[in-house]
Amino acid sequence: MVGPKGERVESIISIQGLAKTYAGGFQALKGVDLEIRKGEIFALLGPNGAGKTTLIGIVCGLVRMTGGRVIADGHDIQKDYRAARMKIGLVPQEISTDAFEKVWDTVKFSRGLFGRAPNDAHLEKVLKDLSLWDKRGEKIMALSGGMKRRVMIAKALSHEPSILFLDEPTAGVDVELRRDMWDMVRGLREQGVTIILTTHYIEEAEEMADRIGVISNGELILVEDKDVLMRKLGKKQLTLQLQEPLTAIPAGLEAYPLELAAEGAELVYTFDAQAETTGIAELMKRLAERGVDFKDLHTQESSLEDIFVSLVRARA
Repeated sequence: MVGPKGERVESIISIQGLAKTYAGGFQALKGVDLEIRKGEIFALLGPNGAGKTTLIGIVCGLVRMTGGRVIADGHDIQKDYRAARMKIGLVPQEISTDAFEKVWDTVKFSRGLFGRAPNDAHLEKVLKDLSLWDKRGEKIMALSGGMKRRVMIAKALSHEPSILFLDEPTAGVDVELRRDMWDMVRGLREQGVTIILTTHYIEEAEEMADRIGVISNGELILVEDKDVLMRKLGKKQLTLQLQEPLTAIPAGLEAYPLELAAEGAELVYTFDAQAETTGIAELMKRLAERGVDFKDLHTQESSLEDIFVSLVRARA
């Protein structure tokens, strides 16, 4: 696999031609090809029903594929299921654990499910990293929603996986705890864990991801380094607050990407910030020649959310 600068990058997950058709004929995935780089944070974005959870379910061994092949850290997930599953940790969207069980017991049990030998030192480190060590003797039912989600992460990390899937990891979590979890995920990446997350919070992907994939109607429509994506598809807008409202774009300026907003009180110019020339100086000159005065101006850069919405709309 080739990185953004032409360097060779090792893939930890290789997905080839992945397809899933359910009994009723619904195609949840339509021949998806995807390479996940070792040690990266990869964000998979898409609207509800796009195929995100189905893709994760297949890789994690919870959903049977219709066609294709998946290699996880060197192991075919069908031919070498047990070894592949050992490499993967999954934090599902729904919190599901025994409410009457104690934190330490449920995490220790999860490790045993994968046939791992007891390792209390590892479990202690996981709980401390997740700020759960002081809660180890408490029943899960007594924990807050945010702490319960941390327990789910601890369970997923109990068997020392090299790959961690986070399905909507901060859904229903308050902003402060969300920031804490972002820091925790970065820490896991620094320890060598590859992280794949799905999220509805676009700012989460913008904040954390190294690369972004967009899935829509069962097809992967784009995979790109986040920074490259922002440069290629991001736009900037210059908004001029006019002294006097306009009813139409001034004559002779039809060739410029201009539009009126705020009932004619604002003139918005969209431009490519990466281009050699933005055209702003020439536009200002033309406006002055036509007696169009403004009292204020500001620029705004499109967000990842803007890019995501435009991509999905274009494919709809």
